[in-house]
Formats: sequence, structure tokens, C-alpha cells
Amino acid sequence: MTLSLPAEFGLIGRYFAPLAGPEGLGLRDDAALFTPPAGRELVITKDAMVAGVHFIGDEPADLIARKLLRSNLSDLAAMGATPLHYLLALAVSRGTDEAWFAAFAKGLAQDQAHFNITLLGGDTVSTTGPLCVSATLIGHVTPGHALRRTGACVGDGLYVTGTIGDAALGLRALRGDIIDADGYLVSRYRLPQPRLGLALHGIAHAAMDISDGLLQDLGHLCRASALGARIDAALVPVSIPGQIETCLTGGDDYELLLAVPPARHVDLQKACAGLRITKIGEFVAGERITVCDIEGAPMTFSRAGWSH
Repeated sequence: MTLSLPAEFGLIGRYFAPLAGPEGLGLRDDAALFTPPAGRELVITKDAMVAGVHFIGDEPADLIARKLLRSNLSDLAAMGATPLHYLLALAVSRGTDEAWFAAFAKGLAQDQAHFNITLLGGDTVSTTGPLCVSATLIGHVTPGHALRRTGACVGDGLYVTGTIGDAALGLRALRGDIIDADGYLVSRYRLPQPRLGLALHGIAHAAMDISDGLLQDLGHLCRASALGARIDAALVPVSIPGQIETCLTGGDDYELLLAVPPARHVDLQKACAGLRITKIGEFVAGERITVCDIEGAPMTFSRAGWSH
């Protein structure tokens, strides 16, 4: 008797098995097998994205795949880790066109090659709800060298990479609220740029990535370090002036937020050579986070950031 494979396993064989490295065992076993790099600590993170919540839902499948990987890779970047492998889970509606899976796998393959990672395995299920995609990223770091949210000190400079608020502005452009003539802001929303490969151990006292809005994520870092912070709004690097609330609270930046002592400013610039890095304030004693306008007066906002 010849048994045919269920449709799910046919899709896995055609589109996802080719993405697996040797450790994934061709996606034919119950689990993967891999040996961590000798003398390294593993760094593991997981994020999920739901259509209509974390992305609009009508994006090309390859861009959804790449945003999924990159949002997780940004967590590894925040801890100073080198990415290795990932696990994938998809919840898709029955009857999803096979071309969607082909495009999704193509996006995974493109970023696998770019970031030098391979698929270990995962799961695919059907759902009556919206599309949901999730990835678990595995990286490695020298023992004791991982950057954490704890450790910021009074007087440390508050630094950010890149420009802040581009993704939130890109979402507003997709909704027709603002003009994005060259598509740059939309590209920043759809395709984050994880800041991997920065040698920040011994330079930054604390770090995290910005995913839910700079103000909200800074609050997480401040609580972890038992400090407050002061931001000079005029110093925040933005692509469109006059949108400071959107830029500070919008989310999806996937830039890095760093606490760096004044004595390591030059070292930070060298470590981030070729990448924009901006001091926007400093860490202070207490619990308050204050954003000051050009006159030094505190500013107020309707929210701190994105809530899931």
C-alpha cells in the first residue's frame, strides 16, 4: 500500500525543508539536533506577529517573513549576540494559496542568506482567525558579555542608533495620513534593520531594542536599572520634524537604546562606525522619565508606546 503525504507535509517538504541546515535533519524528525559553539552562551528569543496587529495583513508574504525574522534578530542584536538558527510557527487559514507559502519561504531564504542563519524546525497549523507567524531565534555570545537592561548608571548618556519613528510614520503613510514620496518610511515599517554585529561589551552599561516605542521601552530599561532618564526632544534623530509624539511612542523602530558612560563616547562612535548614533539625553537618579522641549520645559504625551 502506498500512503500519500497530507497537504501540510507536502508544503513543508517543498518550501521549508530546503531552508533547514544539517541540524534540522531535513525536517523529518521530531526535533532538531545541534551542538552550541564551544565556550559560548546561548541567547534565545521569541516574538509573534498577528495580521491586523503587528502588520496590516495585505503585505507580500516574503516581506512578512523577513519582518518576522528581523524583529527577532533585533532582540539578539540588543544583547550583543551572533545569530545561529531559528524555529518557525505558522497559523494560516485553510485554503491559503500555495503561492503564498512559496513567497513566504522565499523571504525566509533571502534573509537566512543575509544573516547566516538556518531553520531548525517548527509547526504549521490552520486557524479560523487572522494569520499568525512566530519565530524563536537562537544566538550565542561570549559568557558574561551579553548586554542587558540592568546596569545603567547615573550620568550615563542615553544613545539611540539610526532614526526614531520611521516605522510609525511609515504606517501613517500607508493609511494615507502623510506623504511618503520615495517609499522610505514604508520600507522602514515593513523591513526593519536589526543592528547586529556591534561590539558594545565594555562600552555600553545597558542596552535593549526599541520595538514598542522609545518612551515605553526606555521605561523598561529604567525600571531594570532603578533609574530615571531625561530626553532632549530636539536631539532625537527623526526623518520628519514636527512629529515628535508619533516618533517617540509609535513603535516598530528596531533600533538600539544604549546607556553609555561619558568616558566611552569615542569608543561607542568607533564601534558604530558607519551607523548613525545619537546622544539624546542621560540617565538620572529617581524614577521619572522626562522629555524636555527646546526651552527645557517638560512635554506631555497621550501615551508612552504600543500595547499589544
